[in-house]
Amino acid sequence: MVDFGAHQEDPADDYPDFGLPAARAVASGACERGILCCGSGLGMMLTANKVRGIRAVVCHEPYSARLSRAHNDANVLCLGGRIVGIGLAQEVVRVWLETPFEGGRHARRVGKILEAEQ
Repeated sequence: MVDFGAHQEDPADDYPDFGLPAARAVASGACERGILCCGSGLGMMLTANKVRGIRAVVCHEPYSARLSRAHNDANVLCLGGRIVGIGLAQEVVRVWLETPFEGGRHARRVGKILEAEQ
């Protein structure tokens, strides 16, 4: 596990300063997957998706977390700390980490997404 995060609240901290290095670590293979947090999860998702090879999703409940892995092979999970409580966040992370990519027709679709990055 690699921690790219802020360790204290500082209004001068900007989420791209933490999200980009984490997304790059996933894209390079240094990390298998990443979990990013900000107020809504949206800023981190937008930031991470700027990195080639990243499929970042915002999930605030287990159902979308499961589908993002099973169907989309999402490799970065983004959570909103102002939106989801700690217990639910833990469940979302657990489901996301435990769900494998199904492949099959979904692999073809993910391949088309990757082709769009060229």
